[in-house]
Amino acid sequence: MSATTFHVAPGGKLTGSIRVPGDKSISHRSIMFGSLADGVTEVTGFLEGDDALATLQAFRDMGVQIDGPETGRVTIHGVGISGLKQPDQPLDMGNSGTSIRLLSGLLAGQGIDVTLVGDRSLSKRPMRRVIDPLTEMGAVVESNEKGTLPLHIKGNASLRGIDYAMPMASAQVKSCVLLAGIYADGDTCVTEPAPTRDHTERMLQAFGYEVTRNGSRACLTGGGRLTASDIEVPADISSAAFFMVAASIAPGSDITLEHVGINPTRIGVINILKAMGGDITLLNERMVGGEPVADIQVRYAALNGIDIPLDQVPLAIDEFPVLFVAAACADGTTILRGAEELRVKESDRIQAMADGLRILGIDAEPTPDGMIIQGGQMGGGCVESHEDHRISMSFAVAALRASDDIVINDCSNVNTSFPDFVSLAASSGIKINV
Repeated sequence: MSATTFHVAPGGKLTGSIRVPGDKSISHRSIMFGSLADGVTEVTGFLEGDDALATLQAFRDMGVQIDGPETGRVTIHGVGISGLKQPDQPLDMGNSGTSIRLLSGLLAGQGIDVTLVGDRSLSKRPMRRVIDPLTEMGAVVESNEKGTLPLHIKGNASLRGIDYAMPMASAQVKSCVLLAGIYADGDTCVTEPAPTRDHTERMLQAFGYEVTRNGSRACLTGGGRLTASDIEVPADISSAAFFMVAASIAPGSDITLEHVGINPTRIGVINILKAMGGDITLLNERMVGGEPVADIQVRYAALNGIDIPLDQVPLAIDEFPVLFVAAACADGTTILRGAEELRVKESDRIQAMADGLRILGIDAEPTPDGMIIQGGQMGGGCVESHEDHRISMSFAVAALRASDDIVINDCSNVNTSFPDFVSLAASSGIKINV
C-alpha cells in the first residue's frame, strides 16, 4: 500500500447536505446473515470500504455466490445455516476486527477448518476475548501464545450453549458468542456490563431468528434457521461524527447529514456534543429495516468542556478521536474516563490523539482509561495517524480551527471505513489535499 499523506489548510466552514457512506457494522452483518440464510438477500447502501469488502470476499471464498457491490447494491444467494464450504486458503480479514471476531463465532460450529489472518494492526489486537467463551462452548480455536492472529478454527466441534457474563463491554464479543449459539445445543445467553451496539440482535430478528432481550442480557436458542431479508443500510453515524464535530467547531457552518442510523446504542456522539453545547437537530426520524434513521442538522456552536458521563462511553467508543478534537476547541476542560478499550483499537487511540494534539499546541494529558484536555488555540504541525483511519480523519477536521497547516502521515487506511472521505470533506468545506 503506498503511503498516503493528508495536507489540510486551516479554516473553512461546512454547508449543504451530504450523505456519508453506509454503516460498517450493518454492512458486515448483512453479508454474514444473508450468506447463512435460506433464499436471496438484497442489500442496498452497502459500505464499499476495505473492511466490509474483506467480509464479502471471505464468504465468496467459502462458496457463497454474491453479486456486486454495484453502487452499494449487493445480492447474496444464501447457502443456509450450515452450507459454507471449506476455503482453499486462509481468510484475510485485512484491518477488520468486526469481521474476525464475528466470523470466529459463526465458524465455530460450522464443521469446516478455517484459518483467519489479518494485516499488521489487526494481528496485534486481542483475540482471547473471543477464544475464551468459544472454548467454554466446546469450540476448538487456536491462536499464538499471545492470544493474537492467526486464528485456527477446527470443524466438527459440537457446541453447547453457555450463560456468559462478559468481562468487558464489547459488541464484537457479544455478537461472537450469540452467533456461535445458533450452532449450540440449548440456550446461549450473554450479559454485558454496559450497553453496546445491538445490530446483531436486531438483524437476527429481521432474518427471522428469535433473540430475547431482558435488560443487559440477550439469549437465543440453537438450531434455528435464517430466512432471507432485504436490508437497507443506513449511513454510518461513526462516519457522520467527523462532520458533526466539524460543523460544531467551524464558525458559520450549517450542514445536514442525510439518512444516518441513530440506533440508541450508537448515539453517544450526539449526546456528548449536545452536552458540550452543540446545536444538533434530528429531522425526519423513521425506521428502516429494524434500525432507526434520521437526517441530522448541525450548526456551529461555541462548545464548553465537560466531564463526559460514564454511561455515554460505550455508546461513543469509536467517536472519541474526533470528540477529542471537539474538546480541544471547547472552552474549559474536558475529562474522559472509563475508556481503556480505546487503547486496543486499530491504534492506541488515547496515546495517538494525545501526541497529535500536543504537537498542535493543545494541553492533552493521557490517562490509563481516558484523557484530560484543556481547550485552546490549535497551531499547525505534522502528526502521525499510526495507520488508523479514525485518527487520520480526526486531525483533518482539526484543521478547521488550526492557525496553520496540518500534515497527517499514513492515511491510506481511511479506505477501510470511509472510501470517499477526502472528496466529501473537500466538497463540504474542509481544505484537504492528498
